Amino acid sequence: MSPVARTVAVAGGTLYQVAAQYLGDARQWTRIASLNGLYDPWLPPGVLVLKLPPVSSQAGNGGILGG
Repeated sequence: MSPVARTVAVAGGTLYQVAAQYLGDARQWTRIASLNGLYDPWLPPGVLVLKLPPVSSQAGNGGILGG
């Protein structure tokens, strides 16, 4: 597993949005999910602190189609 680059606080939304904003690719949401022990891209209501992996252009896309 990749080292943690940083943490961010988010209020709801999806891991797709978080991945797009912080990793530059919404398809890398699974990297964030894995690092935080999450399985669902939909975040629960309220503020959640998430660990983010480093940005990586070599990461698997982790898209919803399993690509």
